[in-house]
Amino acid sequence: MEVIKNYINGELVPPLGETYLDNIDPSVGKIYSQIPDSGREDVQKAVEAATKAFPLWSGMSAGERSAIMMRVSELIEQKLDFLARAESRDNGKPVKLATRVDIPRARDNFAFFATAILHEEDQFHNMGNQGFNYTLRQPIGVVGCISPWNLPSYLFTWKIAPALAAGNCVVAKPSEITPMTAYLLSEICIEAGMPSGVLNIIHGTGPKAGQAIVEHPEIKAISFTGGTKTGEHLARTAAPMFKKLSLELGGKNPNLVFADCDFEKAVKTSVTGAFANQGQICLCGSRIFVQRAIYDKFKKAFVERVKGLRVGPPDDENSKMGALVSEAHLNKVMSYIELAHEEGGTILCGGKRVVLEGEHKEGYYLEPTVIEGLGYNCRTNQEEIFGPVATLTPFDSEEEALMMANSTQYGLAAMIWTTDLNKAHRVAAALHSGIIWINCWLVRDLRTLFGGMKASGVGREGGFEALHFFTEPKNVCLSY
Repeated sequence: MEVIKNYINGELVPPLGETYLDNIDPSVGKIYSQIPDSGREDVQKAVEAATKAFPLWSGMSAGERSAIMMRVSELIEQKLDFLARAESRDNGKPVKLATRVDIPRARDNFAFFATAILHEEDQFHNMGNQGFNYTLRQPIGVVGCISPWNLPSYLFTWKIAPALAAGNCVVAKPSEITPMTAYLLSEICIEAGMPSGVLNIIHGTGPKAGQAIVEHPEIKAISFTGGTKTGEHLARTAAPMFKKLSLELGGKNPNLVFADCDFEKAVKTSVTGAFANQGQICLCGSRIFVQRAIYDKFKKAFVERVKGLRVGPPDDENSKMGALVSEAHLNKVMSYIELAHEEGGTILCGGKRVVLEGEHKEGYYLEPTVIEGLGYNCRTNQEEIFGPVATLTPFDSEEEALMMANSTQYGLAAMIWTTDLNKAHRVAAALHSGIIWINCWLVRDLRTLFGGMKASGVGREGGFEALHFFTEPKNVCLSY
């Protein structure tokens, strides 16, 4: 059984308390490794290492930092297949999904920010014969990055890479549910020649290791992705300490399908947008609103396609959906399916646990589930389920669709399906969401900003927004 270690000051080390947590392979429901149950003392060691490394790392030229980060990116590419299998085993997702999406994105995150810093420009404001102003953007110092379990390497590197590129040193905590690729990244950083203390990776739970990171007075900024309730707690802790905060939180995303849509594309992409990664993506469009004129036609085609999504072992090439991340999460999702029954919903397909044969019989598998007949304001349609559950709801007018779409506390992402561009732009402007996809889903350009409104978060990630978050801007004025 593999024993994961913390990465502190350039070395792989056991937790100071010498206690460990079980790491479970969700595809078989069995323990396969141990991870550090780190605490305040481990975080303190990491902060000390990061503080010591900061003058060296921040003093490097952009080109020097870029070269080291590009080496990390290259090593991720070289180990792509190995990392994808590790990600699949840790998370339960199909290997082919990790191979096509998760690990390539981790590679690209390092490459994007490593090259972005080579093309930055400082702002300059000429006041004519009075003088001029210019803006300096300087690294903050030691920052904390805390990432979730659904896209482990994808989101872990999306936080770490801009923080490092901007010249900061990092104390990072991956989810204790999916720690393996973060541990493997530690090994890659050592191989790439990352200076000791620049990146430190602490494994453990949120209440112990995560809380210690957030509370530490020498950690000046926190970037967090996770649940809204956890984000609330984190904000209450960090705000009185005047730390910079970036919070990417939950979503309950609407998908608006108008009668004049490209029907086949809308159906196909809506299925992917609801059930990719077992529905465990904060961007999934789980509330599908369909204009009444095509509702029955859409429902039939949608359900037929969902029934064709094969649930199976992650390493099976024919599996469209793998296991949910944990038994606790499986039980949570199933409780919402039962709630939908109580709220008057009709299960059109799915709704049951899948029991596979052989070594996978105890894995955490669930049929993709489609429900109709629910009110737009019921709990099933208002609370984040974060699993393979989608609801179908008819609407008559654009105004009704917008009212239902905007009715939740969340405002992360939305989809719009229509061939009327005037309508598309009008609806996009009226939706209370930070990310809008028109006639597509999850088309990402790393230069664009990412984040939500309302209870979906504070701040924006991605592109230069992320680099700017990890810097302190300073205006310098020279008067003639």
